[in-house]
Amino acid sequence: MSSEDIKSIKKSPIIKNDVFLDKSLRPETWVEYIGQETIKNNVKILLQAAKNRNHRPEHLLFYGPPGLGKTTLAHLIAKELNSQIKATSGPAIEKVSDLASILTNLETGDILFIDEIHRLNKMIEEVLYPAMEQGSLNIIIGKGPGARVIQLDLPPFTLIAATTRIALLSSPLRSRFSGGTHRLQFYSESEISSIIKRSAGLLGNEIDDGAIEEIAKRSRFTPRFANQLLKRARDYAEVHELPLTRQVVIDALLMFGIDKLGLTEADRSVLINLAEKFAGGPVGLNTLATSLMEEEATLEEVYEPYLIQCGLIERTKQGRKLTKKGYHHLKQSK
Repeated sequence: MSSEDIKSIKKSPIIKNDVFLDKSLRPETWVEYIGQETIKNNVKILLQAAKNRNHRPEHLLFYGPPGLGKTTLAHLIAKELNSQIKATSGPAIEKVSDLASILTNLETGDILFIDEIHRLNKMIEEVLYPAMEQGSLNIIIGKGPGARVIQLDLPPFTLIAATTRIALLSSPLRSRFSGGTHRLQFYSESEISSIIKRSAGLLGNEIDDGAIEEIAKRSRFTPRFANQLLKRARDYAEVHELPLTRQVVIDALLMFGIDKLGLTEADRSVLINLAEKFAGGPVGLNTLATSLMEEEATLEEVYEPYLIQCGLIERTKQGRKLTKKGYHHLKQSK
């Protein structure tokens, strides 16, 4: 990182309006976007090559857990290309006419960003294929023997899609992202620390290195969660008229129920249920979900991924099981 890049970060204006705080903390340049170096380098080459050929970039697909920066990447690409970005989501496109309206309102060089694209239904996917490959929209007019197909030419555009569940995307749709399919990785503790330091500067809060370290440890390796913890610690410090030191952050996050690993009370309830009700397991997903009064999908998609990543529980053929590390964490949390 050059000295000029560092100066540009330091000159970033302090946020004075918290209404859209998450959006305000979003990086606006490649320098400010910390981490995901491999993806950034690949995308930069794709964009530069497209500029050199005076051609639109090919379609891109980003996938990975929530909060890692998929939406931010889409906005950075649009800014790099000086293009308008039209954002929507899979659940918002309910009918073919919805997609047709979006596509026909695009202008040359626009970026169309579809979040959670795995939630598009198959009929809409079929309409999207020719739009991605041939730049055309096929609309069926009428029904029965008198039906006819009208083909509308679309302006050149780039589709950037994001998903947290790439396995739910059909193979034909995945294959049409000719610009590449990129998996976002979890962040390192040092990368999270840099993000927290930048966010604290934008919020206008002084924060010491110890406080940054404590938030980073509890961040679940995810920038979005790290920023949420920073904001809650800032609120606690401001209300109690205290500086953002290590001890203040520890006190604040313990009050909010966030432990040393970043587990919430809901996360710990999974471990406690396994330990106390089922002697550590193994126990079936349905039984465990019932004991927690949660849906199976919520347990499997919301709680389990991070608990497994931390090595606190494991999935076996017989069911979910608490690990030695899980038992140790529960003892430390008491």
